[in-house]
Amino acid sequence: MATENHVENPFEFVIEKLSWAAADVGRHVVPHPERHAGQAVPQVRRITVRDLADALRQGVADMGALRDDVLFIGVIYPVAGLLLSRLAFSYDLLPMLFPLASGFALIGPVAAIGLYELSRRREHGLPASWLNAFSVFGSPAIGSILGLGVVFLALFGLWLGTAEQIYIATLGPEPPHSLAAFENGVMHSSAGTTMIAEGVAAGFLFAVVAFAIGVVSFPLLLDRDVGMWTAVRTSLRAVARNPGVLALWGAIVAGALVLGSLPALVGLIFVVPVLGHASWHLYRKLIA
Repeated sequence: MATENHVENPFEFVIEKLSWAAADVGRHVVPHPERHAGQAVPQVRRITVRDLADALRQGVADMGALRDDVLFIGVIYPVAGLLLSRLAFSYDLLPMLFPLASGFALIGPVAAIGLYELSRRREHGLPASWLNAFSVFGSPAIGSILGLGVVFLALFGLWLGTAEQIYIATLGPEPPHSLAAFENGVMHSSAGTTMIAEGVAAGFLFAVVAFAIGVVSFPLLLDRDVGMWTAVRTSLRAVARNPGVLALWGAIVAGALVLGSLPALVGLIFVVPVLGHASWHLYRKLIA
């Protein structure tokens, strides 16, 4: 039972902030559900593996057409990753380095929204430079987009809190004294093996949740102002109707991000734009 002098641990802190965020979204982001009442519920199509290949082909074509503009946006992600790595080493946050890096995949749909907008504009024959990516903020659905972004950031924070609790429960609350000590504790001890297994399992669950609610929702909101919760439900229906194909898509995305991260995150300059644009075209195939 909680006492008056109880001090929250990081997990409890994140849970509390997640509940606050959900309450704020309910009160402020979707204050007038009737605004969307007259809009048709988006219809979900069945797709095939061939559609995934075609979406990737179109993603590569978009990147080739936009060239320097897309590369400029793609540079943001590896640079941000390197800065986070530096921060982890500088402030004794070494145990959080992997959770921070892997957590990028959780907020990928948020980070890629500018790329969705560029693909949308190119599809409609509108100007599509990196500056046009900021026209997202002029979208009629910007309130819902920001609200969904809050949900994803809360999910990211919950993942970090969970990862920290797993580390504390297995390797203890004290930070490692050096990189060598950290590597030895993680790779050469039974506690480290347990931490890796539990961390991978928890990370997989968080990734599944983020993927299921984000694979369609952000591009749908850019395309139609259907409201945040309708967008989330549509994304879940798309996954439920295409579980095998979208599981393969999730594996492709995860594998591409891992490969892009290996050479000091430089590969993400090319991987992120292709995946972002391909995700837009996959949305077009999924939603009638």
